[in-house]
Amino acid sequence: MAKDDVKLIGAWPSPFVNRAQIALNIKSVKYEFLEEKFGSKSELLLKSNPVHKKIPVMIHNDQPICESLVIVEYIDEVWSSGPSILPSDPYDRATGRFWAAYIDDKLFPAIRGIGTADGEEAKKAAIEPVIEGLAYLEEEFIKSSKGKNFFGGDKIGYLDIAFGSFLGWIRVTEKMNSVKLIDESKTPNLFKWAEKFCADNSVKDVIPDTDKLSEFAKVLMAKLRNPQN
Repeated sequence: MAKDDVKLIGAWPSPFVNRAQIALNIKSVKYEFLEEKFGSKSELLLKSNPVHKKIPVMIHNDQPICESLVIVEYIDEVWSSGPSILPSDPYDRATGRFWAAYIDDKLFPAIRGIGTADGEEAKKAAIEPVIEGLAYLEEEFIKSSKGKNFFGGDKIGYLDIAFGSFLGWIRVTEKMNSVKLIDESKTPNLFKWAEKFCADNSVKDVIPDTDKLSEFAKVLMAKLRNPQN
């Protein structure tokens, strides 16, 4: 049994940090949240993650673990008495990891591209790969959920966490760009899944409020446009 000496270095707007928070909540692990200030990096962060120098970092019994999906897998393995996060079947585990990598490498950068697109035509072009990616995930949900509420079946699992952590930013992108990405008519299963995911006890206090996150996004975009200010 692992000792509950757990610290999480992160920031509330980060979907990658949210992944670790949700996994810890699923396992009922108590942890100390060490908030990083926007625009700066603490000495503890730099010491704990000298390679990438980024959040999240989970410190368990003074040992740092970096990278959000690595942290999720670590939590699942260490606190094995709690509900399982990764599927027990090797093929299902491999499939979950494949789609998690797709979300990080392709889908989320495409979602970010909508916000940075300049002009209506560029925005339309930026939306296309996101709609395509969500259609892929709609198909994968039908396969992996087997008619149940989550990608992981009856309970939230690995792919639910990997994708669901971005729902706050998806909603902000929809709001700020007057677009509907997870659409009840086009992706009905993802639409229902998103509602159930965000209402789950392990998630509902983690995914940031849309209005609060929108205000942060405005500040972030202003900083990116004028880095000297």
